[in-house]
Amino acid sequence: MGTNLHFDNPWAFLLLGVIPLVLWWAYLERRTRAVLRFSATHAFARGKRGIRPWLLPVLLVARCVAIVFAVVALARPQTRDARVRDLSVEGIDIVVALDLSTSMEAADFRPNNRLYVAKEVLTDFISSRQNDRIGLVVFAGAAYTQAPLTLDYNVLKEVIRQLRTRALEDGTAIGDALATSLNRLRNSDAKSRVVLIITDGDNNAGKIAPLDAAAMAKALDIKVYTILVGKGGRVPFPVGRDLFGNVAYRDMEMPVNPKLLETIAQMTGGEAYRATDREELAQGIQKVLDSLERSRLMEGGAAANYKEEFFPFLLWAFAIASGEFLLRRTLLRVHP
Repeated sequence: MGTNLHFDNPWAFLLLGVIPLVLWWAYLERRTRAVLRFSATHAFARGKRGIRPWLLPVLLVARCVAIVFAVVALARPQTRDARVRDLSVEGIDIVVALDLSTSMEAADFRPNNRLYVAKEVLTDFISSRQNDRIGLVVFAGAAYTQAPLTLDYNVLKEVIRQLRTRALEDGTAIGDALATSLNRLRNSDAKSRVVLIITDGDNNAGKIAPLDAAAMAKALDIKVYTILVGKGGRVPFPVGRDLFGNVAYRDMEMPVNPKLLETIAQMTGGEAYRATDREELAQGIQKVLDSLERSRLMEGGAAANYKEEFFPFLLWAFAIASGEFLLRRTLLRVHP
């Protein structure tokens, strides 16, 4: 066979211990279920039972099977291509911190907004990589890891495709974003470890000051590159729709702080760039890559590409659980 299966989160199988609890709960529920009193039960004894009583145990089995499928999905099954490739090639570890604050909806990159263009350029950048491990952190009023360091570029591009504004508490927590990115890189063995911050504003949220995070990056010998997107000042911003259903824009003031981004980059040995259109953003990312010292991710050895296989298990878990829920409340509903 050209592929074999392994689980990225095998600890998830510990959750199968829930199944005995479900069975025990069903047993207790059956023993304590309320009953209705009748003066005589002879008529019920002579009547036909039908198929429903025989199908009721199926509901419990379905619930347990749904749990099994859900646990397998959580364990993240992956297929590995047996055709390994040499990793004695030069590569770097990069974490991209992407701003998802509402200001990224500004339309000074018309016909598209800042986030749309940033996602497009990042996708093109990932497609051009071969041996660089890339991770993704998103931030607004807080910062979260969206994807750990990976060579699975297809998964990473799908994650980026689904990014939206207004999914996080609004704000621009640059310090938190940098600290979260550093946390993804601190255990990396690559000689070149880089954080690339793409933002359009000034730090106005979060718990960690940007310069404190920059000092941590310097201590860890991690370079930070920054790209400030947008023109700054008054820019068109969507405020709703007009009478004809078209997006209505109003010029609004968007505060920026290029000095802060420059200081962060200088403290860590990186560079700061500014992009006012799609071409400049693409050029800024390319300049970051061109300036990096390449390093070997692995001396000799080999590795294989991994493909996530959890989705079919998740789909089956959802389908079986939904079916069990509907049957329990319709055709196989049990009355006291």
